[in-house]
Amino acid sequence: MATLTHLDTHVVVWLVTGEHARLSESARAMIEQDRLEISPMVGLELTYLCEIGRLAIEPDAILSELRRSIDLRECDEPFGTVVSLARGLSWTRDPFDRLIVAQAVAAGARLVTRDVTIRENFSYATW
Repeated sequence: MATLTHLDTHVVVWLVTGEHARLSESARAMIEQDRLEISPMVGLELTYLCEIGRLAIEPDAILSELRRSIDLRECDEPFGTVVSLARGLSWTRDPFDRLIVAQAVAAGARLVTRDVTIRENFSYATW
């Protein structure tokens, strides 16, 4: 069975916008080989980025394309479990990062992220 890997929001955006060169070789290999999921918070963060003008592509279009192209799925760990885990992640003030990392923890997944703070504090984060 393939390893379960979650993708951070910026990775999702780069995959859809064709910015694969921004991904590390290791990240590209995991995306090609692993079973891929995102936290529902990634969808919410995409919506937020669209609302503030930092993203021009509609979140539903992004997620639909990645479901089709790389079989990306949304993690269904119970929200209460994720929030309980997120409360203990005091190393970040970013609520999106807290919940995205907590979702990966709850699912027992690696997290592909370029975010240095996440990688320094979550041992299953990789780039």
